Amino acid sequence: MKKVAITGNIGSGKSWVCELFKQRLGIPVYNSDDAAKQMYFLPEVRQQLVKRFGEAFYLSDKELNRKIIADLIFHDEKAQSDLEGILYPALFVDFEQWMKKQNAPYVLFESALVFEKRLEKRFDAIVMVSASEATRLRRAMERDHCDEATVRARMAKQWPEEGKRLLADYVIWHEKDDEDEALLEQIMRLHKFCGLNPQ
Repeated sequence: MKKVAITGNIGSGKSWVCELFKQRLGIPVYNSDDAAKQMYFLPEVRQQLVKRFGEAFYLSDKELNRKIIADLIFHDEKAQSDLEGILYPALFVDFEQWMKKQNAPYVLFESALVFEKRLEKRFDAIVMVSASEATRLRRAMERDHCDEATVRARMAKQWPEEGKRLLADYVIWHEKDDEDEALLEQIMRLHKFCGLNPQ
């Protein structure tokens, strides 16, 4: 079974493309963001995080101290690296276990930060979902109910769109918001003709 990462910058419509792979083709999708949130509460992960960052990292057995985590991620590169060094191994153990339960020619690993976190070598192929800057801005502002400056600040934390397109094995252009034929054609082309679905 092949492992395919599907990535895209904020507002690209990556999650919608993943949903189409799942609905139309029955391809399993592992949402790494959702899974990572669960990793924090695994006993072995919690133990390591408390040892590194202290008891204040958690508000309770079921709740994180999000202010502390946000401060770590945005203001302390060493702490962020240590956090990822604890979370990512657990995440990929979970991913491998999840994958063994699937029955498909390939699975999709959904993550916005495949390139930023140097995860490329873990996958057989990387798919980049892309759209124009204007479209991505509009989508993110509408989805998150925020202004343009806020979205642009978040965009600045991701690698540039053009560079990611060059690094990806496949690019899906997702300019329209609805389930248009051009988008479905690209998805089917990948599924049938680009080596993701072995004959």
